[in-house]
Amino acid sequence: MRTIFKVKMILLSIMILLFGTTQSVVLESDENHIKSATFLSESFEVGPGKVAVKTLFDIDFPKGHIGVKSFDVEVVDEDGNSVPLYETYLHHWFAVKYIENITMSHYIKQSHDVSNGIEYERNDGACQGFLLPHHWGLGGESRGTSSNLPNPFAVELGNPTKIKLGFKEKWLFNIMVIDTRGAHDRKGCSECRCKLLNLPKDFYNVTTNINGQLLSRNYKGGLFCCQDNLQCKLRNGFHGPMRKLSLRYKIRWVDWDEHQVPLKFYILDLADRVRSNGSTPVHDCQVDDLFNIYYTLQMISKILKLTYIPNTNIRLSITFVVVSE
Repeated sequence: MRTIFKVKMILLSIMILLFGTTQSVVLESDENHIKSATFLSESFEVGPGKVAVKTLFDIDFPKGHIGVKSFDVEVVDEDGNSVPLYETYLHHWFAVKYIENITMSHYIKQSHDVSNGIEYERNDGACQGFLLPHHWGLGGESRGTSSNLPNPFAVELGNPTKIKLGFKEKWLFNIMVIDTRGAHDRKGCSECRCKLLNLPKDFYNVTTNINGQLLSRNYKGGLFCCQDNLQCKLRNGFHGPMRKLSLRYKIRWVDWDEHQVPLKFYILDLADRVRSNGSTPVHDCQVDDLFNIYYTLQMISKILKLTYIPNTNIRLSITFVVVSE
C-alpha cells in the first residue's frame, strides 16, 4: 500500500510540474524508474504545395538532472491525428540544445529577439558552426522509428555542474515540412527540385549558399529551393484548405544517478570536405551540396532493392551515439 501511495504521489508531482505542457505523463516501470511524457509543439500553418521552415524556441522538455532514453516525433493536425507523408512530407526535424542568459529571459520572451543572450550547444560531431548541430533528428522515417537506448545507457542532460553560471538549459526545434497536396509532381516537390517550385524571378540573383556566395544557376535542388513560404507548382485547378500542424513528441527519461552510463552524439556529413592544417583536421560540411551523391544513393537503393526515402539531408548524415569517457 505504501509503495502504491508513493507511485501516486510521484505521478501527481510530475503532472503538477508539467501541467499545461503535456498530454500525458506516466511512470512506466517501478524497476527501471522510467518516466515518459508526450508534448505538443507550437502550431504552424501550411497550405497546398507550401513549404514551412520553422524554428521553435524553448520547447517543453523534462526538467532537472535527467538521462533521456528516447525522443520520438510525428506530425499531427489540429485534432491530434497523425498526418500521412503523402499529404505533408516531414523533410526534417532537429532538436537543438542551447543555453539562455537568465537575466535576459524576460526580454527574449517578450521581444522574440534571440540575437543576444543565448549560446548554442551542438553535438560532439565534426561539422563546423551551426551545420548539423542537433542531438536528435530525423526526417520522413520518423514515424515508427524507435530511438530507444537500452539500459544502462542514456543521454545526460541538465547537469548543474556543466551548465554555465547564470544560464539555463533549453531546447528548440528546427523543422521543415512540405505540404504536397495538389503538387504537380509530389515526389519532386518533396525532393526540393528547383524547377518544380514557384521561385521568385530574382531567386538566383539574391540567394546565397552556406559560404555566402550567390547560388549557382546549376543548382538544381536542395534546401535553398525549399525556403519558408515558397510553394511547389500545383495541378491546374487544384484548391485545398490551409491547415495548422504541430509536432507531437514523446520523451522517455530517468532521474540521473550513478547507475546510468552517459552517451554522446557524433553526427557526420557524407559530403564533408575534410582538409588539414598541419596535424589539425579542418571540416567543411556541405549538408546541402549533395544532389549528385543523393541520386547515386537513389540508384544504389534501387539496385539493392532498399526502401527509398527522398530526404537529402537526413539520408546523407550519419548519427553515432557513443559512450562518454
